[in-house]
Amino acid sequence: MTDNARLRNTSVATRTPVQAAAAGVGVVFLLVGVLGFIPGITTNYDSLQAAGHESNAELLGIFQVSVLHNVVHLLFGVAGLALARTASGARLFLVGGGAIYLVLWLYGLVVDKSSQANFVPLNTADDWLHFVLGLGMVALGVVLAKRSRAVGSSR
Repeated sequence: MTDNARLRNTSVATRTPVQAAAAGVGVVFLLVGVLGFIPGITTNYDSLQAAGHESNAELLGIFQVSVLHNVVHLLFGVAGLALARTASGARLFLVGGGAIYLVLWLYGLVVDKSSQANFVPLNTADDWLHFVLGLGMVALGVVLAKRSRAVGSSR
């Protein structure tokens, strides 16, 4: 086994559960961001707008998207992968990112969907997905960070 291969195996073997979760969530965000730019996977692709509620494009025919919305997913994905390099960064990404998604869920509940304030844009399906994402990310960050600390202290 080469030194590089040994180094890669060691770094993967020492990844904590919270780091693995943050990396996994980051990969999903990257995938969703890319899929938002693919006609067919994104319906009404010809109506994709840079931002705003006028974008009638929908990822999987369900979730309203725009270029801005897709770019936000891509940025969250990059942040997740970057922050997954350390356990504390992974926890920050999951808990902080989850909190951001919970705020976005609340914003989606109160914003007039046909107003300029709906600049991301968001529809009802987005709102409830953001709620589930927010809760899930926060839960992963809290539970897995505790588990990582418990495993680390028992060594």
